[in-house]
Amino acid sequence: MEQAKNRVDWIDYAKGICIVLVVAMHSTLGIEKATGEISALHGFIDWARPFRMPDFFLISGLFLASRIDRPWRDFLDSKVVHFAYFYVLWMSIQFLLKGHDIYLQDGLSGLFLAYINGFVEPFGTLWFIYMLAVFFLVTKVLRTTPPLLIFAGAALLEVCIKTATIATGHTIIDEFAARYVYFFAGYWLARHVFNWAADVDRRSALQIFACLLVWGAANFIMVQSGLSGQPGISLAMGFVGAGAVIASGVFLSKFKFAAALRYCGENSIVIYLAFFLFMAGSRAVLLRYAPGLGPSFIAAMTTLAGVTGPLLLFWATRNTKLAFLFKRPAWAKLPRALAKTNTGWHSVSHVGKSAQTPQTR
Repeated sequence: MEQAKNRVDWIDYAKGICIVLVVAMHSTLGIEKATGEISALHGFIDWARPFRMPDFFLISGLFLASRIDRPWRDFLDSKVVHFAYFYVLWMSIQFLLKGHDIYLQDGLSGLFLAYINGFVEPFGTLWFIYMLAVFFLVTKVLRTTPPLLIFAGAALLEVCIKTATIATGHTIIDEFAARYVYFFAGYWLARHVFNWAADVDRRSALQIFACLLVWGAANFIMVQSGLSGQPGISLAMGFVGAGAVIASGVFLSKFKFAAALRYCGENSIVIYLAFFLFMAGSRAVLLRYAPGLGPSFIAAMTTLAGVTGPLLLFWATRNTKLAFLFKRPAWAKLPRALAKTNTGWHSVSHVGKSAQTPQTR
């Protein structure tokens, strides 16, 4: 049990690192665009670019192996419909907040077409949720294909997207090419990832910290030299960076001072869905009433608001009629499969183990 707990701890810490980096990136770039100035956080955002999303997708694939052979109904419900529900819900919320500007520019028909297009072209910051459903579905369909062949093909796609060979401008195609290799690696190489984390955990905190410093410096040099975005190099840096974030998760799990980061990782989906609300709101207020604080401080404050705001909203609504914002209601789930018995058909969810498969007469 303790070993299982440690596994969950480092995963949550790693996810916490990723979601904070994502919010910081959007906050910083948004402030810089609004002010026309470069903030002090810009260099940090660039430094994290090689590994920020690769690690997020790799971790997302870690537990797929234990679920991929589930019946199609169960799999689709938990891995496709689940993310589709939150995507459609929060895309609609974003449109309610941003739709006025689209209406003024393109009219009612333009607003309607923009909303419909959101089902084909992932909308705004929600593209990660959209792509997760795509990745789960594709991996399920390809589960009988030799994994080495899939990995090689996915790696080739990542190299091609860096050379702009297959860059199309369509988010689904381009992000699939750029990210699927990491998700599939998390699924296919999960045992090795957990072994790597266990090996890191056997090291002292000082050893882990020293190695992370060396990696951080090397990553900085590669980013500053412009090599981090080169074909092949970016792929390697994505995997090395993912390993470093996992090691960071293991390192932080040895202490209690970063418990807040672990909680962010546990609720990374909550933060990802709603951070734009609090990021954009706090940015508008600070830029209007306290522009003298400077872009760096405002970027830091909007990052803090983007991380803590969704968690507060989650806590405020979790036992109310607004709980559907973060918890999928029963009506948004696929109906349970039916098991045939001598007395008729019964829902599998309401019968015992003996009814998990159809009985023979």
